[in-house]
Amino acid sequence: MSDDSSPERIAAELRRWIAEAAPGAKLPSTRSLVARHGASPVTVQKALHGLAAQGLVETRPGVGTFVRAVRVARPNDYGWQTAALGSPNHRIPDLPASLQSVPNDVVALHSGYPDRELLPRRLVRAAFTRAARTDALITRPPTAGLPDLQSWFAAELASVTPTGITPAAPSDVVIIPGSQCGLVTAFRSLVGAGRPLLMESPTYWGAILAAAQVGVTVVPVPSGCDGPDPDAVARAFERSGARAFYAQPSFASPTGALWTPALADRVLDTVRRHGAFLIEDDSAYDFGMTADPRPVAARDDGGHVVYIRSLSKSVSPSVRVAGLVARGPARTRILADTQADSMYVSGVLQAVALDIVAQPAWLTHLRRLRHELTTRRDLLVQSLREHAPDARLDAVPKGGLNLWARLPDAIDLDRVIQDCASAGVVLGTGNEWFPAEPTGRFLRLNYAGPNPGAFPDAARVLGQALARQF
Repeated sequence: MSDDSSPERIAAELRRWIAEAAPGAKLPSTRSLVARHGASPVTVQKALHGLAAQGLVETRPGVGTFVRAVRVARPNDYGWQTAALGSPNHRIPDLPASLQSVPNDVVALHSGYPDRELLPRRLVRAAFTRAARTDALITRPPTAGLPDLQSWFAAELASVTPTGITPAAPSDVVIIPGSQCGLVTAFRSLVGAGRPLLMESPTYWGAILAAAQVGVTVVPVPSGCDGPDPDAVARAFERSGARAFYAQPSFASPTGALWTPALADRVLDTVRRHGAFLIEDDSAYDFGMTADPRPVAARDDGGHVVYIRSLSKSVSPSVRVAGLVARGPARTRILADTQADSMYVSGVLQAVALDIVAQPAWLTHLRRLRHELTTRRDLLVQSLREHAPDARLDAVPKGGLNLWARLPDAIDLDRVIQDCASAGVVLGTGNEWFPAEPTGRFLRLNYAGPNPGAFPDAARVLGQALARQF
């Protein structure tokens, strides 16, 4: 026996044994090493863990510890998949900058989600704790969603429905796993591959992605900080023969547009005249600041508007729950497509979402959120006007999470983004938000991200990057 039974001495002896052993050879058992070195099992285990951390051995539970085989690096050959897959029917866009993870020490103006400080964290944690004590943890929810959550989404829309319009009923609601799933389902169920779909340009990148996934033919309709030109919408319907128009009437991403009631009425009239659908994405419903959202769905009871409202950004990105409101055969098709795609939404996530929005503290949180977003937006606007005046804001949004800034046409946008990144400021190109060719040089700047106190410094970096190109 050795007179020194430290983990280091045991490991040293085993390394000499491993150097002479063949790859895959089995090491002596823990029991034999204990007896040989007069050491405790804990000491032997420490020695073995150290060797495993160095990549010299590998442990197979219930079998033993073995000398690790040397793996020779070689290139992977996936060329065979080219013939097996064939050419893609539609190119799926790359994920945008807004989903990229970045280090904590940079100023992140690219994100598409609110900072954790703007989320109802206590409500979320408490709701998960309560849900874990219920049968939601072990039972399958109804396919269309929990009835109480369906009722909540219907009541929210009914609360802004004018007198004389039949409000949405709970049975009109289908609970879906986030708005992205709702877009894919709506495009597939109501439009179909190869058929035309009108879409604002610029628009939400997720809608562009969903359109590519389904294989619809996108017909861009020019839009701006006031929304689309209703005459352009009418012309697009007439020329394309489309039967659906995707839009964000309340705090559109990326422009921040909020449709006026007059614009909503004109677009809705056009949709009705063509026997078509308006697929309304209201994912920014909870982010109003100096104005409230104006759902077009509240103005329609003829089944022309398919309405999607998500809670993922306002509650938590981990609570991917949304409500889709549709009426008539359109709802039947959408529900069938949802069943085929995901069968149902996690009962736990539905219970958590319902718990949160049913709390009086939820409304308190939304009032605080409105104030916080307004403060952040105003600080970023002021910082840009002072330090980066070449980043022009055609309008200050009344809600949403971002500013839409236009740069001079002669600017090399990629170089601006690279220069800013080198200085610790992460930006996202506006090109990602156009379903067709970009109409200019744009930046989408999120004021809901972390560290708003650094907005002046970030604007100064942007201003300097722009100045270097003149």
